[in-house]
Amino acid sequence: MDFKLLKAISEAPGVSGFETKIRALIQKEIIGLADEVSIDNMGNLTALKRGAERKKLMVAAHMDEIGFLVSHIDKEGFIRFIPLGGFDPKTLTAQRVVIHGKRDIVGVMGSKPIHVMDAEERKKNAEIKDYFIDTGLTQKEVLEIVEPGNAVTRERECIRMGHCINGKSLDNRVSVYVLIETLKALKNVEIPYDLYAVFTVQEEVGIRGAQVAALEIEPDFGIGLDTTIAYDVPGAQDYEKVTELGKGTAIKLMDSSAIADQRMIQHMKNTAKAHNITYQTEILPAGGTDTAFIQRMNKSGAIAGAISIPTRHIHQVVESVHEEDVEASIKLLVECIKGMKAAKWTY
Repeated sequence: MDFKLLKAISEAPGVSGFETKIRALIQKEIIGLADEVSIDNMGNLTALKRGAERKKLMVAAHMDEIGFLVSHIDKEGFIRFIPLGGFDPKTLTAQRVVIHGKRDIVGVMGSKPIHVMDAEERKKNAEIKDYFIDTGLTQKEVLEIVEPGNAVTRERECIRMGHCINGKSLDNRVSVYVLIETLKALKNVEIPYDLYAVFTVQEEVGIRGAQVAALEIEPDFGIGLDTTIAYDVPGAQDYEKVTELGKGTAIKLMDSSAIADQRMIQHMKNTAKAHNITYQTEILPAGGTDTAFIQRMNKSGAIAGAISIPTRHIHQVVESVHEEDVEASIKLLVECIKGMKAAKWTY
């Protein structure tokens, strides 16, 4: 595993609608790996590798991360914000953030101390509106750097932890890594169909970038790359786990926004078995991915499915993925792309 690259991808800022820096990092990394590289008006980055035939396979990994947008600066210099993406409010407690104004400054998430809460307040669950960002600066100093509309990202180092990689925004930066490594693996390989490797924007706020990219590409086939829940922790019932770390890459059966095409599911399963790739299946009861709009933002639709990377502690700054699951995901994607023509696509 190229941990140095994955670490850089994880730590790069790029909340929904503000993907400039992460896009630049990816663009630099994929130089020479595709026949064409383009950026559309929405900000999606697409690497096109020509195949032997003109059928189109779109593989998408969103590059945006959850974060915040500055909404107000009060007279004391404290910053109020709104979320970009889904947050469990309790995960904001005691966290550092980076405000991307005229220059980057660090702040901390603050809220009312428990020592001055009354009995009723202590019983209530925290809400997003209960938090503010403290930069240690006065209002005048803050206003010289920050204004409403600036992006805010979470601050956390990506580290190795046991057999896992742990850090912020592995949803979905680990999939960005998988797609880059796949392009590297295919650099000198002839593939059957045109491959559109798309690093999409604004997935966390409504799968917006993938809609635009799919409308432009009009793929015949589609594969979404994203993380999925690994609820394999104390207290979880077997039926709640969705996936488990270290049990292999996950082949999506369905989530709340898409039912994976049975032909693509079978192609992925057959490929995994043929190449001794460890896999598990995924049924995600809530949540959707780029797969949904790859599948249906097309006059005829696309034969679509997804490869998912099991992830613990998702949408927190301590997301964990297992190294072997990541490697299995790369291998499965590479072999699925190479074997597209040999698969059975008719009903």
